[in-house]
Amino acid sequence: MSEAERNGRRRVVVTGIGMVTSLGNDPETTWESLLAGEAGGAPITQFDATGYPVTFACELKDFDPTVWIERKQARRMDRFAQMALSAARMAEVDSGIAVADEPDRVGAAVATGIGGLGAFENCFEVLLDRGPDRVGPFAIVQIIPNMAAAWVSMELGTRGPLATESTACAASNMALGDGLDAIRLGRADVMFCGGTEAPVTRVGVAGFSAMRALSQRNDDPEHGSRPFDLDRDGFVMGEAGAMLVLEELEHARARGAKIYGEVLGYGVSSDATHVTEPDPTGSNPARAMTMAFADAGIAPEDVGYVNAHGTSTPLGDPAETRVLKNALGEEKAHATPISSTKGATGHCLGAAGAVEAIFTILALQRGILPPTINYETPDPQCDLDYIPNEARPQQVEIGVSNSFGFGGHNACVVFRRWDDAA
Repeated sequence: MSEAERNGRRRVVVTGIGMVTSLGNDPETTWESLLAGEAGGAPITQFDATGYPVTFACELKDFDPTVWIERKQARRMDRFAQMALSAARMAEVDSGIAVADEPDRVGAAVATGIGGLGAFENCFEVLLDRGPDRVGPFAIVQIIPNMAAAWVSMELGTRGPLATESTACAASNMALGDGLDAIRLGRADVMFCGGTEAPVTRVGVAGFSAMRALSQRNDDPEHGSRPFDLDRDGFVMGEAGAMLVLEELEHARARGAKIYGEVLGYGVSSDATHVTEPDPTGSNPARAMTMAFADAGIAPEDVGYVNAHGTSTPLGDPAETRVLKNALGEEKAHATPISSTKGATGHCLGAAGAVEAIFTILALQRGILPPTINYETPDPQCDLDYIPNEARPQQVEIGVSNSFGFGGHNACVVFRRWDDAA
């Protein structure tokens, strides 16, 4: 029996998932592409990237928001909100939840690192070219980061807690923590939790390029993201929307819901170190992990799989290797399978945690661990088991997903494989 059960806390399970990524426009397509070792990197199509230092990204392919959203409403949204609502609609259908039956007990927590960057660029262009009177009435509500959560709430009809996390690349793990806490505290029975990001814009690509954060393998975009590999040269920008339905266990059982897995614990910390560089000691992100373990009522030796943040940056990957050794202990860290799925999806920024939470839950449910693709040359500073290049059949009970963001935001979520007898 876990610490959570001994304390009599409300247990929280995952009963629905939805996602759109560069690997596919639904969870199953994305998952199968991930296991097959496919990569989403390709030349940028959303604008003419000629002359930019980086000309490729992990964009969605053939994404049509009107599959899930009424056309008139879709036109009022920035792409980041369209992706969030599409994923939420998918998760709603997958879960079978009837939001209209109890709207006050259903909430949403949707993360984004940047918000409507594309809408901001377009608005500013209109302002400069045509004057202030030509700026559209929906400009601000397309730009502000909370509108993904707002659209999810309005379109699904949720009237419970409504939150937006905007803590860079840790944001959607923190949204999952918000949902977990809301259900545990009795403020909701169901929470739609996830993240969304549409950063493949002129400013987005130019800005991250100027920081020297991005891979510049323009001639080989599928192999640009190479977490933990010695020859990594930066992350590949990715876009995605991903949503999980978190639900109180007895509520889920009462309606006969299928259960993907259980959310056991959550931990957060901050580095107070640098605006972009990770904590060089690894101790502060490790505290987020150990806090999550304590919240889940598990010990480090219980961890069977880690979905690493693993961005493919020169500083970040060795730093996370130190984090894992600090949190798990040297021997256990070397014995634990670890993968970074960003080799396939790119770095989806504020959506990354939600995408990777779904991957972690499916890995536990289906007994197969996703690979770290494009891993060719070991790095002496990154000396753990990163599940190189091929998915690994392995039954695991406890999985952990890490997300670390610019500015020193750290968040870790712990999941358990679901057993109907539990």
